[in-house]
Amino acid sequence: MNKPLDSTHSENQPSIVTRRSFLRRAGIGAGVAAMAPALMQALATPTAQAATTTKSVKQDIAILNFALNLEYLEGDFYTYATEGKDITAFGIAVDGSGSAGASTVKTTGSTLVPFVTPIIAQYAAEIARDERAHVRTLRNAVTALGGTPVSRPKINLVDSFNTLASAAGIGSAFDPFADETSFLLGAFIFEDVGVTAYKGAAALISNPNILTAAAGFLSVESYHAAEVRTVLLRMSQTNAAIPGIVEQISSLRRALSGANDDQGILFDNLANVVPTDDNGLTYSRTTDQILRIVYGNTAKSPGLFFPSGLNGDIR
Repeated sequence: MNKPLDSTHSENQPSIVTRRSFLRRAGIGAGVAAMAPALMQALATPTAQAATTTKSVKQDIAILNFALNLEYLEGDFYTYATEGKDITAFGIAVDGSGSAGASTVKTTGSTLVPFVTPIIAQYAAEIARDERAHVRTLRNAVTALGGTPVSRPKINLVDSFNTLASAAGIGSAFDPFADETSFLLGAFIFEDVGVTAYKGAAALISNPNILTAAAGFLSVESYHAAEVRTVLLRMSQTNAAIPGIVEQISSLRRALSGANDDQGILFDNLANVVPTDDNGLTYSRTTDQILRIVYGNTAKSPGLFFPSGLNGDIR
């Protein structure tokens, strides 16, 4: 059994799941950097608007705004980690409908991650750029559809991680900005959730242009998730605790989601960079399942990363 980062906690840890045991339990054997001008024009034309009903347009707007809440979270997390500031420092608007808020970060020490591996620092900076672009793109898409982007809600990047660490059984405190390993574990919490959120939303989108953009978001979030999982897997060659910690996080997400829709970075002690179902497909999550994870409770009550809840029409 791998030793957790917090050596004071060593009992009742979930074992690293094997593919066979996972399948038995299951009962079976972020986007483009910027939305293309042509797409923006298509969204703004009467033809595109007339192609769907008023109800479906409203639903598409609600889906985009739901995603925008999550991208605010990712954008601020990565930007604080790589730049020491939030996304507004890059001229990104965060105003709109709903209750406006900001991200709470630690008050002692810097949020700048002290990267010791140059290539990991480059990976982090690249992801941060993508996530900021996602916020801009989603806001533009909502506006193009005739809606109002939701404002950035209150986001907690301190207590949320401490609560998760405790619930996952990896200690009573966790600072994702402390070092590059902690940063990657924090990133792991976000990226797989983003992938499943976009996959789950795909079937609900009416406008084909929006669906195309959502496919772009899904692709980029999948690249990010694979990047994070690959680096963590490589780090595990010299830090044997990592796979067990990742599995504890994955197990917690499964418990909150209420489904077997998550995997760690090892199966049968082999690399598991791409978590898929038995058909080789990416997992999907509903809005309710995403809320349970980001709120940290099955009652879907505001909390964890969003202490005052998400903004918008949460379907």
